[in-house]
Amino acid sequence: MTGSDFKDPYFSDGDYSGEVRAGEAVSWPFSLNAGAGQVKLAFAVDTGPDSANAPEWNVALFDTAEGELWSNYRSKSEILLDVPGSGPKELRLEVICPKGARYGDEVEITVTASSPAGNASVNFNAVAKQSIMVLKTQIDQEKSVADSLLAKSNTGEKDLYAILSPANLRGYLFVEGMNTDRLREKTRDIRKARSFVDGETSIDEIDHYLTPLSTVVGIVEGDIVELVNGPFKGEKARVQQIDQGKEEITVELIEAMVPIPVTVKGDSVRVIEKEK
Repeated sequence: MTGSDFKDPYFSDGDYSGEVRAGEAVSWPFSLNAGAGQVKLAFAVDTGPDSANAPEWNVALFDTAEGELWSNYRSKSEILLDVPGSGPKELRLEVICPKGARYGDEVEITVTASSPAGNASVNFNAVAKQSIMVLKTQIDQEKSVADSLLAKSNTGEKDLYAILSPANLRGYLFVEGMNTDRLREKTRDIRKARSFVDGETSIDEIDHYLTPLSTVVGIVEGDIVELVNGPFKGEKARVQQIDQGKEEITVELIEAMVPIPVTVKGDSVRVIEKEK
């Protein structure tokens, strides 16, 4: 076979970048065109941002027909690949994020194809991102569990980033961190903690818990409320007016000799009877 039998190699275009959680995989299908013959593939794997202390990522190249062709754990940095002349060689690069990855750790892989006709390269990039897990707790013990988990996170590896305990979600906590195995381990001996819900969630699924609810949500004119603080604490009143912007309500004390409107903050009352 002569050099004239080869075409300039080229890779398919695509967005070969993505985020991946610790312990999970991300992959990209792509293709290589080079005409008939063998092509030498060379691999360069670089980790960052702190390459000296970064955990090692598992990178592998697969042929859709023949299985694994190359791995950074088991192979040399170069391989010879047979490329059909009738069409592209279909390939898939897979990256597994190490469980010890920190937020923002990344890996950059460059694959270079060389033939007598020329060279071509393609780059892949994966960045470690955090996981958000849902932890079941005993009802009304969410804060106790959160405090215990936070205290444990201050020792050893700092792999817990945040704990969210929504006021209107009883019996559950949202736990954000990197190493899900270590997060599970930290909760095993915490009293009142139950177990993690299978799977993970995302910011998009819980963002409504991140926006504080107005203190007057659910209160309507005509509701009977009890004042829970201030000079009229313990008094019952009927809601006359609601100011959504200021989160204030104007009430009229039921047992007052002279009906006097009183304006209080929405969190100063609790509804005891809804308007019928």
